[in-house]
Amino acid sequence: MTKAITEELWAKCPHCHEVIYVKVLEENLKVCPKCRHHHKLGAQERIKMLLEPGTFEEFDADLSSSDPLAIGETYVGKLAEDQEKTGLREAIVTGRGKIGAHSVVLGVMDFRFRGGSMGSVVGEKVTRAIERAVDLHNPCIMVTASGGARMQEGTLSLMQMAKTSAAVARLRSAGLFYLCILTDPTTAGVAASFASLGDVVLAEPHALIGFTGQRVIQETIRQKLPPGFQLSEFFLKHGMVDDVVDRRSLSSVVTKLLDYSKPGGG
Repeated sequence: MTKAITEELWAKCPHCHEVIYVKVLEENLKVCPKCRHHHKLGAQERIKMLLEPGTFEEFDADLSSSDPLAIGETYVGKLAEDQEKTGLREAIVTGRGKIGAHSVVLGVMDFRFRGGSMGSVVGEKVTRAIERAVDLHNPCIMVTASGGARMQEGTLSLMQMAKTSAAVARLRSAGLFYLCILTDPTTAGVAASFASLGDVVLAEPHALIGFTGQRVIQETIRQKLPPGFQLSEFFLKHGMVDDVVDRRSLSSVVTKLLDYSKPGGG
């Protein structure tokens, strides 16, 4: 059996190192049936997992990054590589669809594209999606996976933190429900802006969450960090997220939250 065929049929879990039949892994939404390790999902896989079939209408599909700091081929070339590899124009896909009976605006980040980093286009797409939720009077859901701000865009990237946070404030002023789902990893500028501002903040098991790395923190405060620091379970224990939810239960949990968030809901 060739290596290509083997990789098509079998996958190795990076956590427990067990070999898993790919079909079984996909049936479990890429959650290891042996150790519950949550493998990373692409944006389209998450959209399929959360929304009713055939209901997704994408927003701003034609938006893609330029090179605002004139870095040149080292940045433009990497963008082109990731576009070809992922089939995406940028590190987030936004749009409208249905979850159960609820019309929602959804944004899903994809870590495969420049590490899910937030540059001008990602910030613009997040902001536009939230503003459309206000216009449509729909709840808004953001699924995050990011290494933070995109360093190749400098200050323009950092500005997106304030921009997206201001958009969330407008959503809240309109009285609309905002749900954040933090996946592995959600860090730095994204974690410090729109990813942490939900009315409800959920996280997947064992997701890395935080602003900066453990080594930097330890060197700064000169203290050893506690076990599990920056994992979603640690955040739940200390009141920083509302629940840690297994991916296989996520759709039903989100549906219940949408039911409760409706005027006159439970």
